[in-house]
Amino acid sequence: MTPLPKRKHSTQRKGKRLAQRRKALPTLVNCSACGKKKIPHRLCKHCQK
Repeated sequence: MTPLPKRKHSTQRKGKRLAQRRKALPTLVNCSACGKKKIPHRLCKHCQK
C-alpha cells in the first residue's frame, strides 16, 4: 500500500502548486500579409503565409 499524508494540505499550498503549472499566454504578432494576429514563427491560419 502507498503511504497516506499525515496532515491535510491547505488550499493556499494547492493553489501555489497549480499556479506553477499554468502557462503564460503566447505573445501575438500581426501577420505581414493579412494583418491578423498570429503566433510568431508560425504560419498564419487565415492566409497560410
